[in-house]
Amino acid sequence: MLPASRAVRPLVGSSSRFGLPEVPDRAEQAFHRDMLAGAERLKREIGYNPTRFNQIVAEHGGPEAVRLLLKGRDASDGFTTLWEHGRLDMSCEAIALLPWYEDPFSANELALARHRLVEHNFDVDGSWRR
Repeated sequence: MLPASRAVRPLVGSSSRFGLPEVPDRAEQAFHRDMLAGAERLKREIGYNPTRFNQIVAEHGGPEAVRLLLKGRDASDGFTTLWEHGRLDMSCEAIALLPWYEDPFSANELALARHRLVEHNFDVDGSWRR
């Protein structure tokens, strides 16, 4: 067993000395990490750097960033950019609808995410089976 000073401590329910927001449970932590990794992937694959999205994620955490974006009346500029590149599969709305990430979100939030994607002709039900 590691001594207490060397033990690995999860981010769950604690503030991070690395400037990460407090993310309360493992599902939300995994979602947060995937939002950051997805942003990096978008830079590599389509040359899009979602700077504002990264700021919101850094400040509020991945799940809360999605909640804030869903409150907007219209799709974000980032969502529009992903739509223009045919990459709505990488949108935070699509990721939130993946079966393994639905728990952190309310039924209303998931319905809003689904509605926004369907409005833009995205095959929500078929996307995660690919």
